[in-house]
Amino acid sequence: MFSGCLKRSTFVGIFASLIAHGVFAQSNQVLNLYSARHYQTDEALYANFTKQTGIKINRIEADDNVIIERLKSEGKNSPADVILLVDAARLWRAEIEGLFQPVKSKTLEQRIPKNFRSTDGGDGSQWFGFSSRARVIVYNKASIKPSDVDTYEKLAEPINKGKVCTRSGSHPYMLSLIGAMYERQGEAKTEAWAKGMVTNMARAPKGGDTDQIRAVASGECGVALTNSYYFARLMRSDKPADQEVVSKVGYIWPNQATSGTHMNVSGGGVAKHAPNKAAAIQFLEYLASDQAQQYFADGNNEWPTVKSVKTNNPALNKLGDFKMENVSIGAIGKNQIYAQKILDKVSYK
Repeated sequence: MFSGCLKRSTFVGIFASLIAHGVFAQSNQVLNLYSARHYQTDEALYANFTKQTGIKINRIEADDNVIIERLKSEGKNSPADVILLVDAARLWRAEIEGLFQPVKSKTLEQRIPKNFRSTDGGDGSQWFGFSSRARVIVYNKASIKPSDVDTYEKLAEPINKGKVCTRSGSHPYMLSLIGAMYERQGEAKTEAWAKGMVTNMARAPKGGDTDQIRAVASGECGVALTNSYYFARLMRSDKPADQEVVSKVGYIWPNQATSGTHMNVSGGGVAKHAPNKAAAIQFLEYLASDQAQQYFADGNNEWPTVKSVKTNNPALNKLGDFKMENVSIGAIGKNQIYAQKILDKVSYK
């Protein structure tokens, strides 16, 4: 007669079979993430992925250069599954160092535009851009006419001598801007622009993008370059000092009548030796979802790279619409070598 109980050996056999077929796999799955993104708002992004999939995220956060060097040092023994970096120049460097592997995914190919991912060599793209930011111009409202600084090119013209501030020319944000200029107008014109920028400096390049904005507000500089999300962050701040800065500074979408405003990305891909490749691809596809794209926009004042996604960020809404530059992010990354040579030649520190 059937006793209502399974023999121990039978139960063990059934349980082993269920594990082999992945029935209990998700609760034990782990994704090892090496990320150069260091924004507190990304916590919700990662927590939501775990909630949806049951896949736990082990995260290592560090500067892009530190991550790249660590991956090179670890080699085939690296536990990294996904690599997230925050600039086209850095993504391209990781690609040429052989730190990514190509990914074929219909979801990613359909949702991430071609100009926001690496070239597909036939076996898939090496990396994908998941959020975008613009390189904008900020100016002192009391001393600068907007029409004198409404293009990147005008910053290098004689009318702006002694007024321009930037961070180091060799910083990836600047290398990417110059790489885009190189792609659009060639070496000679890009070199002339860089030389004019050096001539027009109000002070030697230093500090980060927020420092440039504050220097413009104080009058130390008349005009400066910054990534859009730094300015949006100040706009959303409830600190009186930040609001005072915003009140003194105007912003411009450069080159609206010509090539459009330079765009850059934060993006990532599957690590070359990923031990959990399936989970890694699942995570990348999640980053292209509507929900994740909205986290990028609302959390760090960036724009989604998925065109169909709508955002409700008050600062971005206030900044308004603008014409974007149509240059491949992959080409921008590749051109950083030429950009650095130009910077060295004209002594742009």
